[in-house]
Amino acid sequence: MTNTFKFGRLATALGLLGALATPLAAHAEGKISIAQQFGIGYLVLHVVKDQQLIEKHAKAQGLDKIDVEWRTISGATAMNEALLAGAIDVVSAGVPPMLTVWDRTHGRQNVKAVASLGSLPNYLLSNRDEVKTLDDLGEKDRIAVPAAGVGFQSRTLQIETAKRYGNADFQRFDKISVSLPHPDATAALTKGGSEITAHFSSPPFQYQALENPKVHKLISSYDILGGQATFNVLYATEKFHDANPKTYKAFYDALVEASQIIKADKAAAAETYIRVENSKLPLEFVRKIIEDPENDFTVSPQRTFIYAEKLHELGVLKNKASSWKDYFFEEAYANPGS
Repeated sequence: MTNTFKFGRLATALGLLGALATPLAAHAEGKISIAQQFGIGYLVLHVVKDQQLIEKHAKAQGLDKIDVEWRTISGATAMNEALLAGAIDVVSAGVPPMLTVWDRTHGRQNVKAVASLGSLPNYLLSNRDEVKTLDDLGEKDRIAVPAAGVGFQSRTLQIETAKRYGNADFQRFDKISVSLPHPDATAALTKGGSEITAHFSSPPFQYQALENPKVHKLISSYDILGGQATFNVLYATEKFHDANPKTYKAFYDALVEASQIIKADKAAAAETYIRVENSKLPLEFVRKIIEDPENDFTVSPQRTFIYAEKLHELGVLKNKASSWKDYFFEEAYANPGS
C-alpha cells in the first residue's frame, strides 16, 4: 500500500513540476484534460473515451478540433493536488473528497462538481462469523479502506457512526481503519490470515469478495444514506468552467450521452469496460454488475447533500451548503439532483 501511495504522489509531483516549468496560462477553447481512477464506477468515462463523444459534441459547439487528454491518477489527494496546480482540468473522486476541496477553495479557486458518474453502493464486508453488525466490531478488528479517515468509505462510515453513537463519537472506527487499496483488501479478506477482518469495499471488488462463503455484508452505503446515492463525481475549477464554455458544454453533453448509451445497451457497456480497462474479469460477471438495479450510471447527483449537511454538522466542512446546487456548476441544474 505504501509503495502505491508513494508512486502516485511521486508521479503527480513530477507531473506538476513539468507543468510548473512554464507559466500556467488559461488555455484556449478546444482543449481538456481529464483524470480518472480504475473501476466500474468510471464506466461513463470509459464510454465517453471509447466512442469519442467529447469530439462529437465539440463539433456541435462549433469547435472544429478538440484536444482530449486522458490521465490516470491514484487517489483523491493526488487528484486534488493536480487540479489546484492547474495540471489537470477535470478530476474525479468520491463525493466527500470533492466536498472537501469545494470547502477549502470556497471564495478562491471555487472548485465545483461537473456531474455524477453514477450511483453505486459500497458494501462494508467482514470475514468473521461473529461480526453481524457494526456493534460487533472491536479493537481486534481492522477495517480496510482506500483512505483511512478521509475517503468516501471512511466518511460514509463516520456518518453512520454518528447516527448510532452520537456526533462526538463519529470517528470511533477510524482507530481500527487501515489504508489499503481495494484489490489488496479484497485478497486479504478472502484469503484470511491477516489483520484485515473487514473491508469497506466498492464495485466490482465487493461482488468478487461475496463469492467467498466466508465473507458477508454488514451494511451498504445505500442503507446509510437512505437509498441510491452518488459514488464518484467529476469536478473542476471555476476558472476552467468560465474560460471554456464550449469545451465544458461539449464535455457535459458527452457525459449525458454516455449515460444514455449505457442504459440502452448494458451488454455492450460491459464489453466497453473490459476493452478500455483491459480487464481480466469475465464478461458475464461485469455485465451482471452493470445490470444490477442497484447500480445506476446516471450523471444526476443523488443524495450528495446528505454528505454536505452531515459533514458540516460534524465539523469536517467549514462552509454550509444550502442545496446540492451550491457545489455543482449550473449545467447540471438541467437534470434532477439531490
